[in-house]
Amino acid sequence: MNAKQHVKPHLLEALIIIIFIIALISYSIMKLDSVPHIPILMSIVVLFGYGTIKKVPYRTMEKSMIASVSTSIGAIYIFLLIGVLISSWLISGTIPTLLYLGISIISASFFYAIVFIITSIIGTAIGSSLTTVATVGVAMLGVASSIDASLAITAGAIVSGAFFGDKMSPLSDTTNLAATVVGIDLFTHIKNMMYTTIPAFIISLIIYAVLSPSSQLMDNTLITSYKETLLATNLIHWYAVLPLVILIVCTFLKIPSLATLAISAISGVILSYFHGTIPLNELFSILYNGYSIETGIVAIDSLLSRGGMNSMLFTIILIVLSLSMGGLLFALGIIQSLLEALQNKLKSVGSVISGAAFTAIGINFTIGEQYLSILLTGEAFKEKFKLLNLHPKNLARTIEDAGTVINPLVPWSVCGLFIATTLNVSVLDYVPFAFFCLLSPVLTILFGWLNITITKAS
Repeated sequence: MNAKQHVKPHLLEALIIIIFIIALISYSIMKLDSVPHIPILMSIVVLFGYGTIKKVPYRTMEKSMIASVSTSIGAIYIFLLIGVLISSWLISGTIPTLLYLGISIISASFFYAIVFIITSIIGTAIGSSLTTVATVGVAMLGVASSIDASLAITAGAIVSGAFFGDKMSPLSDTTNLAATVVGIDLFTHIKNMMYTTIPAFIISLIIYAVLSPSSQLMDNTLITSYKETLLATNLIHWYAVLPLVILIVCTFLKIPSLATLAISAISGVILSYFHGTIPLNELFSILYNGYSIETGIVAIDSLLSRGGMNSMLFTIILIVLSLSMGGLLFALGIIQSLLEALQNKLKSVGSVISGAAFTAIGINFTIGEQYLSILLTGEAFKEKFKLLNLHPKNLARTIEDAGTVINPLVPWSVCGLFIATTLNVSVLDYVPFAFFCLLSPVLTILFGWLNITITKAS
């Protein structure tokens, strides 16, 4: 955040403004079913009014917004490339092949563990938790019914796997957002998250395996139908996983994120011509608007009809608006006033990581929006982490562990409402069994206090 503080409001004054903004955004999202963009824009107008009362020049406030948004330019390019990458992975067969492989290993033995693994794989491959829940998740619930398994535990495994993917996928908007907010490379962020994510994954997997039913009886009709439908698309090929392999290789070779995404996307486009010919004008349309297919099965259609640069505009606009609001909050001294009140309590590594984690959790519970939990927490704690000589990747990991994966556990949140409606399982029913989501913030706070895998700034 390059915004400079121009006024120093009283703590009570700053609290009133923050509470008003949170209330405005919360009411708009939870009661009016509004997208977050409108209440954030209204909050920006309110902050401009406050700045005018405080006699802060208009140009100064405008520059603070521009300076804040300028930090996200790199992320915007990445988001646009991700849209292209998803389209290329669909036409090359990468995503369909991964989906086919995933549902092929389903069985009654260790059922919950397998559901967790499959949704983790698919979530990581497509980078969208809600899409994973609405497609593969619905299919897994159907299988759970056929073997008389617990729908609540199955839903918990689905949510855990889907948000593992949302957190760890280079295609995920929240993963890219967290890296952008703190100003680090995407793959540096993903590799650093492994320290807390892998233990949470392993512990969750063991619990799901122990809880799984022992019955060997299972109706394979639904699974067989999905597999036959996928095969009929002519997108399932052994070579279709090459774009994923290329992405992984480029990551380990530390090739910059933009180049890595571009190389993988180009490889996907090239592979698509191995099993079909797409006219150039249609190819350009797919890369911009996304891929679309009609198989006759809604779940498969929903999973395979997505991608494109256009699909990223929603998130890009949200980033621009949120960072603009963040620039104003800093320029008007509101964030600084709130943080100064915590200065005496946030002196150690453990306390500042705990503070960031509980702030992200608190924003999820008050506003119900995971993007804002990442954006606002990242902006608020960036300077504090710097003062303690902590590498920014520690903050990025914290806001993912306590921001991204907490949203589906809030009944009135965007993700919570969507999942409960889609799976027809209430949030309160599956929360006790969403082990990965519950463990992630616990581990990130614990690692902070024990000073485990905490990197100092060089």
